[in-house]
Amino acid sequence: MPFVPVLRAELIKIRTLRSLIGSLAAVVLVTAAFSALAAAAPDENDPDPLFSAFFGISFGQIAAIAFGTTAVAAEFRGGALRLTLAATPDRPRWFAAKAAAIALPALAVGLLTGAVTLLVGKAVLGADGPTWAEGLRGAVGCGLQLTLMALFAAGLTAVLRSGVATLSILIPFLLIVSFVIGDMSSGIADFLPDRAGQVALHSSWDGPLGPWTGLAVCALWTAAALLAGVWSVSRRDA
Repeated sequence: MPFVPVLRAELIKIRTLRSLIGSLAAVVLVTAAFSALAAAAPDENDPDPLFSAFFGISFGQIAAIAFGTTAVAAEFRGGALRLTLAATPDRPRWFAAKAAAIALPALAVGLLTGAVTLLVGKAVLGADGPTWAEGLRGAVGCGLQLTLMALFAAGLTAVLRSGVATLSILIPFLLIVSFVIGDMSSGIADFLPDRAGQVALHSSWDGPLGPWTGLAVCALWTAAALLAGVWSVSRRDA
């Protein structure tokens, strides 16, 4: 089957699963809500108006991870993958279509999230908010980071073949391990996927990465996860 019909079929799956639509809606709501709370009580010891406006991405990316995880994990329940592969025997092509079907809505919702969060942050911070130039960079970076994290989770889910296992690893890592490593290390944490991608959401950064190089590092993590995922799907029984 050609790629485009496979992509269309995967997009239909996403559109018809309420849990996936709910995860996408949560990305916008959670990011904007926590960003508004952070902007209302900025850290006076570390004033960074751009990160104050986009603080909620630390929580919104959990919803993005849930979206990527659930989209792939659904294939490993009830023999769904066997039916999918019966219609699309070319496994790498199917997985590429699955990844594209995750990336397209994730990017659209991510950019919408960035725009909404920027407007909310500037409204709350007022004159203390980021400039429009900084805010535009942050909004684009927000959208790209959320997309990359959704795809990273999708690749890991294909390897583990379990949504529960993926979320059990990634959520504690994002909420606990990443911060512990950041406190104990000098620069190593900047190369973790969640930290690297968020450099674009800071007005200034003392670490080794810049806004776009940070996103590039996150993209490398995502590419590695997707390659591992397509290898797993291609080599293991459905």
